[in-house]
Amino acid sequence: MKKILLVLLVMVSASALKAQNIQLHYDLGKDHKYLWNHVEMFKPDKWGSSFFFIDMNYGEGGVHGMSMAYWEISRALKFWKSPFAIHVEYDGGFGQYKTTNPSNGAYQINDAWLFGGEYTWNTKDFSRVFTLQAMYKNIRDKNSASFQLTGVWAIQMAKNKVTFSGFADFWREDNFMGNGDRTLYVFLTKPQLWYNFTEHFSAGTEEDISANFSGHEGFMINPTLAAKWTF
Repeated sequence: MKKILLVLLVMVSASALKAQNIQLHYDLGKDHKYLWNHVEMFKPDKWGSSFFFIDMNYGEGGVHGMSMAYWEISRALKFWKSPFAIHVEYDGGFGQYKTTNPSNGAYQINDAWLFGGEYTWNTKDFSRVFTLQAMYKNIRDKNSASFQLTGVWAIQMAKNKVTFSGFADFWREDNFMGNGDRTLYVFLTKPQLWYNFTEHFSAGTEEDISANFSGHEGFMINPTLAAKWTF
């Protein structure tokens, strides 16, 4: 999974601890039906903020145990009082799949380095946060000069009982589908809706919506059922 949730989730808060959580999802999409989990951390400081997440799939493609691992780490850097910041990011991962050979096959998710800027808007109480990023993107062995646009949001509702959060990515990447067709652009968005039973425990859903992503040409929607623990 390329991104989650989110996978750039930016939740600016008076307490940085409220942006550290672990999620467990059951993917209900066609030909999916497997578990995956998401771990993320967001921490602001006087020079900007740091964010990372790690996604892990289990039992995908007939594999027993972990079938895919992917992570992103980014830094928003600024030495001034402004909603604008410098953004740097690294993405990468790998996976395995079941084969008829004694050992499983493996694949790499092409490393990517991103550099650009971001703008963050929020209400005074941080109940609504939105970040827009525009970045140069280098994808190893594929596109040395690409771009990516990212939007990230987090909205607290019903006296913090309901959280609507997620991200949307649009980027340039050369991909060849299984039928031989070539695609040039990828879109991925993962909105999440959570009901917060307590300060720490939440249950909800994610809608994994993509186009020309992960070897699938055209649009694809994969919903999940999920639980989240916030530290």
